[in-house]
Amino acid sequence: MAENTEKTEGSIQINAQYVKDLSFEGPYLPMILSEMKTAPSISVNIDVKANKGADKVYTVDLTVKTKAVKPDDQKTVFICELTYGGLVTLDVPAEHVEPLLLVEIPHLLFPYARAIIANTTREAGLPPLQINPVDFAALYRQRLSEQAPQA
Repeated sequence: MAENTEKTEGSIQINAQYVKDLSFEGPYLPMILSEMKTAPSISVNIDVKANKGADKVYTVDLTVKTKAVKPDDQKTVFICELTYGGLVTLDVPAEHVEPLLLVEIPHLLFPYARAIIANTTREAGLPPLQINPVDFAALYRQRLSEQAPQA
């Protein structure tokens, strides 16, 4: 019998996921709800940061900032900010580390962050905010194109 000597491509392990920071503000709740004639304007901003820890261990912070305002007078309905973290171990070739940290790991963390924001807005007495899926590969390409002129 032949011995299998193929080298594996590497591994990704998510060691922990956690809420690093969660903030919710509804400065005019609940009175603003009775004033609303149309749906609020909602903005969503997403950022990803990664830091190296011990040997092959990294932290990834997925930050989601949402804000809803009344379209007619620009009063803030709510602001919800979440930083959701992941502690990961990557045993992969060096050239794959950055794309994994900034594309694949956020892709795995996002559904949990999305659920936390939906639950937080629901608990505030609002309809749950369902954030659309995010193309983390496009965000990564945008980041690379912004860094290219600086290099």
